Amino acid sequence: MLDVGDEAPEFELPNQHGETVRRSDFEGEWLVVYFYPRANTDGCTTEARAFNDAKPDFDDRDVTIVGISDDPVDDIASFAEEYDLEFDLLSDELGEVATLYDSYGEKQMFGNTFDGVFRNTYVVGPDGHVEAVYEGVSPEGHAEAVLEDLEDSSAEVSP
Repeated sequence: MLDVGDEAPEFELPNQHGETVRRSDFEGEWLVVYFYPRANTDGCTTEARAFNDAKPDFDDRDVTIVGISDDPVDDIASFAEEYDLEFDLLSDELGEVATLYDSYGEKQMFGNTFDGVFRNTYVVGPDGHVEAVYEGVSPEGHAEAVLEDLEDSSAEVSP
């Protein structure tokens, strides 16, 4: 895992609209980068909807949210449309960005071993450095926990 204080790796990925999004696009801003394993699965839907529901509170604190998975653009586009998600989902089909963020590797499910995205979240500060790390999170209540942590550090997060 990246540690608090590490520089957040740069990325350049397409969003659900096919537009390129870069980490550097958010310099001078707070950014939540959450990694999720698969669009339209129960846990990922729970997590995405929670971030979407909390988006006005993140917006009030000038914090942008992006979700990253190894799903293709078409899959994240339909996922975002189905649930009216109002933040960028990014397609990292080869897992290269997730790897840079220590959020990609060997997983096991139903007796099968495969490479995939781990459910991790990073809060990146305006200077591009990691301010908080959440490893192996549970989708239920995670968005609220991130928001609460940002509120607890209000002196650092306030614009």
